[in-house]
Amino acid sequence: MAIYIPQEILTTGPSLVHVFLHCPKLPAYTTIMPSLSSSSSTCTFLLSFLFALTASNCAAREINSTSTRRQLSVDYYAKTCPQLEQLVGSVTSQQFKEAPVSGPATVRLFFHDCFVQGCDASILISTTPGSKVLAEKDAEDNQDLRVEGFQTISKAKALVESKCPGVVSSADILAIAARDYVHLAGGPYYQVKKGRWDGNISMASRVPYNIPRANFTVDQQLKLFNSKGLTLEDLVVLSGAHTFGFAHCKQFVSRLYNYRGTKQPDPDMDPRLLKALRMSCPQFGGNSDTVAPFDVTTPFLFDHAYYGNLEAKLGLLASDQALFLDPRTMPLVLQLGKDKHKFFQAFAAAMEKMGSIGVERGT
Repeated sequence: MAIYIPQEILTTGPSLVHVFLHCPKLPAYTTIMPSLSSSSSTCTFLLSFLFALTASNCAAREINSTSTRRQLSVDYYAKTCPQLEQLVGSVTSQQFKEAPVSGPATVRLFFHDCFVQGCDASILISTTPGSKVLAEKDAEDNQDLRVEGFQTISKAKALVESKCPGVVSSADILAIAARDYVHLAGGPYYQVKKGRWDGNISMASRVPYNIPRANFTVDQQLKLFNSKGLTLEDLVVLSGAHTFGFAHCKQFVSRLYNYRGTKQPDPDMDPRLLKALRMSCPQFGGNSDTVAPFDVTTPFLFDHAYYGNLEAKLGLLASDQALFLDPRTMPLVLQLGKDKHKFFQAFAAAMEKMGSIGVERGT
């Protein structure tokens, strides 16, 4: 069984303005820095369509199939929607002013979409109410995805559909929006290749083994990245997206009290950071909505401070700090920590590479 939405519904018609969101009202997040708290948001869910698919059909959709590769290009919509980037940009710039957390939320949404079944916007498909088969967005590993990311794509898609109905895929809008936010937060501006088609299969069961865990070793991270056609350098560079954004306590609480079963905190965390995090993230019974910034120095800026933080034992997640501890990745961490221009160039290239994972075509 699989979540299925016909292609014409995903890519055609003004009705798509209601496709993505109507989710329940979410509580405001409590942050370790009170001034970073965001307001609650409301959104709405789309009724998606449920069909039984044979195993052979599902196999035919696997992202590694060479027969499903498409050629992307910067000017893919030059004739059919030449104002596309301006339309998306008007939404991202306004959203960034109103809710800066939309930036890291959308970049993370793009990452989670591409790593599961390829960059096909299947992360946006909602589960059919009452169905036992969950869509990607409802997988446990995606429950922490911020609503602001979904809102950005919903608003941008609605605007684009009003000007260029039935032309632009949601997958391309997500890629453009992620780039916009990186730039708005102080990071590089890079050209986004377009031509992705929206997928119509979204299964929560495919998420767990395709998304890296907060306590992954470098070996585990590298194995996953290699399976997507990405290299060790891509791993280090794309991890630099943690230069802005936040993580919930549950993602790092074991580092504070019982690191890898030792009943001791992680020795590779700065004691000052450990003390601060423990004040907001108790071992048991804490507020599940509490978050901490990945980058304690410049949490809303897209810069290269992330790498300097790793050198100073200020990495938030075990998977981040591991990049400085491993001799294979440490040299690049040190290089990027000293050279923002090098990081920006490498990040733009890595985002283009990641944005090409499993690009699809079909009927």
